[in-house]
Amino acid sequence: MSILPQPQPKMWIWFLCLGGFYLVWAWLVFYQEQWSEVVSHWPMAAAMAVGSYAAGSTPMGGGSVGFPILVLLFGESAELGRDFSFAVQSIGMSSAAIFIFARRQALAGAMLKGALLGTTIGLPIGIFLVAPWVPGLHIKIIFAVVWGSFGILHLWRIQEIAGHEGMTDFDERWDQKAGFLVGLLAGAAVVSVSGVGVDMALYTVLVLLCRADLKIAIPTSVVIMAFASVLGILTKLAFTGVQPGVYGNWLAAAPVVALGAPLGVFVVDLIGRKPTLIVVAILCVGQLLWTLLQESDNLGALGMSISVLAVGACLLGFERLRIWGARLVGERSEHPQRDTNIAAVSQPEA
Repeated sequence: MSILPQPQPKMWIWFLCLGGFYLVWAWLVFYQEQWSEVVSHWPMAAAMAVGSYAAGSTPMGGGSVGFPILVLLFGESAELGRDFSFAVQSIGMSSAAIFIFARRQALAGAMLKGALLGTTIGLPIGIFLVAPWVPGLHIKIIFAVVWGSFGILHLWRIQEIAGHEGMTDFDERWDQKAGFLVGLLAGAAVVSVSGVGVDMALYTVLVLLCRADLKIAIPTSVVIMAFASVLGILTKLAFTGVQPGVYGNWLAAAPVVALGAPLGVFVVDLIGRKPTLIVVAILCVGQLLWTLLQESDNLGALGMSISVLAVGACLLGFERLRIWGARLVGERSEHPQRDTNIAAVSQPEA
C-alpha cells in the first residue's frame, strides 16, 4: 500500500494558487459590481468560517456544515444545500488539498487513485440518473442519517480510531480496487444526492478496515472530496445547472473557505485531531436529531422508524468493517511473508 508523497514541502505552490483565486474573486466582486451579493449573504460566510475549519481538519467536507445551515437554519431547499456544497467545497477543499500536497503530507496513494477513478465514473452517473429522482425531503434524511451515524461512530470508537498508527499493509492492487468501489458507489448514491460523502466513505474504509493513522486517513479524505466537489460543480454547470442562490452564497463564503480549510489542516497538527473530531461528531448527531424533529410530521411514524433503522444499519456496517479489519490484521500477523507494497510515511515539516 503506497503512502505518498515524499518530503520537501513547496509551500509557494499553495500561496500562488491562493493569490490567483483572490485576484479572480476580487475581479468578480469589484469589477463586476457584486459586492452587494457578498454583503447580503454574510451569514453564510460567517458560518463557513467554522465549516471550512472542519473541512480541513476532519473527514467531513465543508458541506457538512453548509448544508444543514442553509437547509435547517435558513430554511432553504435541500437541492440548494447540495449545490452549494459542491460549489463552496470546490474552493475550500481544493485549497486544503493543494496545501496538503505542498506540505507533502502522507496519503494512502493506491486507495486514493482507485477512489479518484471510481468517483469520476460514479458521480456523473448519480447526477444524471439518481439525484433527479430523489425528493428534497429524502435528501435531508439521507444527509442526516449518513452524517449522524458517522458522528455516533466517532463518539463510540474515538479512542480506538485515534490510536491507530501507520496502516495495515494490503496488496496495492487490492487497495486500488477497494478505493474504486468506494468512489463509484459513494459518488453515485451519496455525493450526487447530498453534495458530500465520498470523503467519509473512504475515510471509514481507511480507519476501520485498514486501521490507518488519522494523519493519513484525513488528508486522503480531503483530497478525494476536493476532486468530487470540482467534478460535481463542473458537471452541474455544464449540463444541469445549479439552484438559484448558489452563486451569491458562494461569492460570500469562497474567500473564507479558501483560507479556512488549509488553516484547519495546519492547526489540527498543533492541537490534535481527537478534540476536533469529538466536537464535529457531536454536531453531526445534533443535526440528525434536529432534522428528525423538524421533519417528524412529514415523515410520520413509518418514516421516523425507517430513519432510525437506517442509522442502525450504518452502524452495523461500520462494525462489520471494523471486525473485518481486525481479522485482516491478524491474518497479516500470521503471514508476514506475504509481499506488500508500502512506502515510508512522510511527515510534514513543522
